[in-house]
Amino acid sequence: MKILMKYFSGSILSSFLGFGMAAGIGYYYTGNVGGALSALFLAAVLSVLEVSLSFDNAVVNAIVLKKMTPLWQHRFLTWGMLIAVFGMRLVFPLILVGVVAHINPWDALVLAATRPDDYAQIMMSAHVSIAAYGGAFLMLVALKYFFEEEKEVFWVNAIEKPISSLGRMDAVEIAFTLIFLYIFSRFQVEGDKLTFLVSGIWGIVTYVAVDGVGAFLQTPEDGEKAIDLNKASMGMFLYLEVLDASFSFDGVVGAFAVTNNLFIIMIGLGIGAMFVRSLTIMLVEKGTLNEFRYLEHGAFYAIGALAMIMFAGTVKHIPEVFTGLIGAALIGAAIWSSVRYNNKHKHNQP
Repeated sequence: MKILMKYFSGSILSSFLGFGMAAGIGYYYTGNVGGALSALFLAAVLSVLEVSLSFDNAVVNAIVLKKMTPLWQHRFLTWGMLIAVFGMRLVFPLILVGVVAHINPWDALVLAATRPDDYAQIMMSAHVSIAAYGGAFLMLVALKYFFEEEKEVFWVNAIEKPISSLGRMDAVEIAFTLIFLYIFSRFQVEGDKLTFLVSGIWGIVTYVAVDGVGAFLQTPEDGEKAIDLNKASMGMFLYLEVLDASFSFDGVVGAFAVTNNLFIIMIGLGIGAMFVRSLTIMLVEKGTLNEFRYLEHGAFYAIGALAMIMFAGTVKHIPEVFTGLIGAALIGAAIWSSVRYNNKHKHNQP
């Protein structure tokens, strides 16, 4: 209990403040206690949904975060949280609606506050573009991991060993992502085919750009024998921010299936993001990634599954609960396999 309070006390406090704000917003819109309680319940549902969808994100964040300098770790956990909560949960939807509806962000905010149904309809109309963009980026993140040629630890040997051997081919993950984009584009309605492909290609371009910047910052300059850790950490920071954004796309759009109130969505998803942040810190400081051999594998399988679900969701609606359960099941299976490995390893030791 002390360990949990050490890492999650800030998130718990934030949740109380957030739920109080949600209840206040509900009362403001309805003028009664029932409306306040309903808004509080919706914020709680969204926070749980965010945690279930982002558990694999927390694992990947921890994997990258432990390689960063303390300064950039702190910046990710502070600046990154501001970007995640306010940038992706409030500013991004307003900008998106502004672009789609050809209005400025302030008018989009007024629209969200006064005509939430119209705001939600505009937001949902951009689902194909968002899903293709985010899905392509996340697909590359997952494939890059599994196509790594020098990989030594395999969870599912029959799948991962052959895939790893393909890593000798340059840019093979991009080729596979383009194939997936083409396949799913064939199932789009006529007016969305080009939109899906163009958005997916921009997702690929974004990944290549971020990965390229990271590689550049991690390359020693002329006359230097060692990598500048601060520069390398800055590249990792950029990578994590784009990764977090890609995870957020689907959650933000999916939240409109729960409520069309932008402010309740921001509060609920923001509370969930705080708990994901606390979980990330715990994974890094407790060395959990070292204790569970296959946890990293499970996280990247979950990312690949989320990418496929984002693609498939442009063709047929997939409940967010199903998306969260898939990720949780893969993470759970990885933990279970890791525990079995640890028990067997200890048993075989003299």
